[in-house]
Amino acid sequence: MNLPNKLTLLRVLFVPVIMVFLLMEGIPYRWLIGGLCFGAASLTDMLDGKIARKRNLITDFGKLMDPVADKMLIMSTLICFVQEEICGAWVVVIILFREFLITSMRMIAADKGKVIAANIWGKIKTVTQMIAIIGIFCGKAAGEFSFIFPEFVGDWLLILSYVVLYTAVAATIFSGVRYMYDAREFFRDA
Repeated sequence: MNLPNKLTLLRVLFVPVIMVFLLMEGIPYRWLIGGLCFGAASLTDMLDGKIARKRNLITDFGKLMDPVADKMLIMSTLICFVQEEICGAWVVVIILFREFLITSMRMIAADKGKVIAANIWGKIKTVTQMIAIIGIFCGKAAGEFSFIFPEFVGDWLLILSYVVLYTAVAATIFSGVRYMYDAREFFRDA
């Protein structure tokens, strides 16, 4: 197994670790540690693709698992945020709807021998989602360190993170519409 694929698997392995920190209220500094784990997992997303392209290590496993690992990381974290009453379920529903829709479109295209490649809007969607989640972790972690940071620091970080999260939802919708437009040829017979 090459390095990019190992990084992808590492991202998958981070998911249950992050969930433990998000859902186990008795763990000291759980937001800080969970946020650091999420940040490290997000970094593997950037690294695996760059390394794979630079060293020509692109594999079928990587093509399949890289986007799956991204979705597992983001969706599991957002679902935990819903349980912790940090964000609304509607955020998760919109993002899941888009992911199911695009994945289904790609399957239809693949069945017809075509590939719907990732575009810049899909990458913007993923990056804004990750930035928003990291921001929420930072805002919550600032609250854990109230002996260092005034309370308003965590509050402002959370407010900014929600702005980015809602921007990510808009990017999610826009990228989904863009993918559908780009793949319209597959649905002409519908």
